[in-house]
Amino acid sequence: MAGAKEIRGKIASIKNTRKITKALEMVAASKMRKAQERMRAARPYAEKIRKIIGHLRAVNLDYKHPFTLERKVVAVGIVVISTDRGLAGSLNLNLFKATLAAIREAQSRGQKVSLCIIGSKALQFFRRLQGVEIAASVTHLGDRPHVSDLIGTTKVMLDFYRDAKLDQLLLAHNVFVNTMTQKAVVSQLLPIQTIDQDELQERWDYIYEPGSLEILDGILMRYVEAQIFQGAVENVACEMAARMVAMKAATDNAGELIDELQLIYNKARQAAITKELSEIVGGAAAV
Repeated sequence: MAGAKEIRGKIASIKNTRKITKALEMVAASKMRKAQERMRAARPYAEKIRKIIGHLRAVNLDYKHPFTLERKVVAVGIVVISTDRGLAGSLNLNLFKATLAAIREAQSRGQKVSLCIIGSKALQFFRRLQGVEIAASVTHLGDRPHVSDLIGTTKVMLDFYRDAKLDQLLLAHNVFVNTMTQKAVVSQLLPIQTIDQDELQERWDYIYEPGSLEILDGILMRYVEAQIFQGAVENVACEMAARMVAMKAATDNAGELIDELQLIYNKARQAAITKELSEIVGGAAAV
């Protein structure tokens, strides 16, 4: 059994760790509420523009935009949105598993894979992956990512798609379900897919002013940027929720460990006192 002094040192060390995890839990809880507000504020725009694009995809346009054209998939691009910091439980791990599954599936079909990385943790992980090119990356967006921080990185992948260097563009990020649950999702960004077929009218069309080319080019760019920005904002909410839960679990575990060590310390101290008393009694008896 370890000595009482050693056990006392361990207890002090774990108490200091518990203070840190408790502070991190409280900070994450505070930031999570603000991140959820920003996530909810961004969702209506992202969902509405997605519906508009889905309708546009279903009608016969006089101008065929490259983002709407289906072609044989030879090269795949994946935009991966992760956190910049750790201490978020299995949040990034689940995202990386889902992304790796998409990469392996593409490679099994003989397709080349290029990545666009958003977040330090994904950059650290995927830069060690063989056979996958990192075409663009951006890190340290903070707790309040702005769409202007993502445009440059996103434009690299969009230019690749325009130039037919990519035939499919996917988005991998975490979706906020609730405080306890965050889900890793890989969805298709390009080519744009038709949605809400049942809700389309029999004759659905738009009148474009000044023209379909200018309108579609602008709105499709905004669509891709909106989906990636929504993913980045939602990922922050997921990060804060996962960190709060992870730090609460760490704090609770530290408390349980302190209780166990305190019991061991008391037993060790009692054994030491009993030994000293036995030595005193034995010495007195010898005299």
